[in-house]
Amino acid sequence: MQYPGASIPKMIRVRQKIRAPKIDDYISALRRELNKAGLREKIKPGAKIAIAVGSRGISHIAEIVATVVDEVKRAGGEPFIVPAMGSHGGATPEGQIAVLESLGVTRESVGAPVRATMEVEEVGRLSNGAPVYVDRFALNSDGIIVINRIKPHTDFKGRIESGLMKMMVIGLGKQKGAEVIHRYQLEGYHKLIPEAARIIMEKARIILGVAVVENARHEIAVIRALRPEEIEEEEAKLLEIAKDLMARIPFKEIDVLIVDEMGKNISGTGMDTNVIGRFWTSPEEYEPRAPKIKRIVVLDLTEESNGNAVGIGLADITTERLVSKIDFEETFVNCFTSTWPETAKIPPFLPNDRDAILMAIRCCGPIDPQKAKIVRIKNTLELEYMWISESLYEAVKRDKDLSESLEILGEPEEMQFDVLGNLAR
Repeated sequence: MQYPGASIPKMIRVRQKIRAPKIDDYISALRRELNKAGLREKIKPGAKIAIAVGSRGISHIAEIVATVVDEVKRAGGEPFIVPAMGSHGGATPEGQIAVLESLGVTRESVGAPVRATMEVEEVGRLSNGAPVYVDRFALNSDGIIVINRIKPHTDFKGRIESGLMKMMVIGLGKQKGAEVIHRYQLEGYHKLIPEAARIIMEKARIILGVAVVENARHEIAVIRALRPEEIEEEEAKLLEIAKDLMARIPFKEIDVLIVDEMGKNISGTGMDTNVIGRFWTSPEEYEPRAPKIKRIVVLDLTEESNGNAVGIGLADITTERLVSKIDFEETFVNCFTSTWPETAKIPPFLPNDRDAILMAIRCCGPIDPQKAKIVRIKNTLELEYMWISESLYEAVKRDKDLSESLEILGEPEEMQFDVLGNLAR
């Protein structure tokens, strides 16, 4: 494909100076938290304990789960793993087991069997009459421990977003539970998730929640074991910590954002909307600290996504390589369960990275390509290192705050493409 007058400016690699507190010995910290929360007093000898594990790429998730399994065994319990991921994995038990395996969570790695089912039982009704469901294996256990990361949600802003309460309702609710909440869209997110979680904590045998907060380097910054009566209040506090620790793109306006890869292991929407500033749910759901971006081009889909390309609709342009990796059945199940079909809309896809980037620049309107404000990131989870175009480099040199927050790592250089026109990563 020809692009008359189009070109790509030189790029400079930079490092963002980010605050990233972390827990080095997170295993010992987790054991102390479980002891402090009274895990051993909550488990009788021979008790069957369901440990709910989801589909997000939580740092060290297999080690965290293995530690919880070990502590349950020490208390005399018999732990097993239940996938708590709504409709992910194509809404099948086999698919959900495969998602856990892709995260490193297997019987061998964590020391407990995985019991997967899409069957649920109703445990109550919401104030609007809608049913609340819980995974049958978990509900019929002697106790449930929920493990999840606390983080800003990609679809809405609220006191409770993505974390333990959402996992109880949508994760343990499986496809039926997820569909109930998503059917009400923003009302479901803001009002019904907390309400449903309270019902589950009252009716099901939730004994603990293990909450993880990560820093901008995807390292464990906080790990807490929470009793059911503590979960709602403490989760709200941990969410504020997660927002403060989140890395962001440090520019207010960008012509083209190049994202090397998107995926379900990176964000529930493939690309974190809090980073790119694009929400499809409502104009009222926005992140004021995100940049304004004219065009987003995403180049690839992670292997860990297992073909689930939900979130591709956030991009303006993509590549044939990414589209060839899409599992449409899994993607469509996910987007229809969430009731947001926009998430699976496929943008124009070009033969290679170079064509996709050139087209994105061309679609910015009447700008000088050599002065285009371009940022290239690996994904929306890894924002410490990035590439910026020469025009943004000049802006960094003029702006004191930017110059203090960014370290220049080299000289301007041309983007390097291989013989097929793809970026030499």
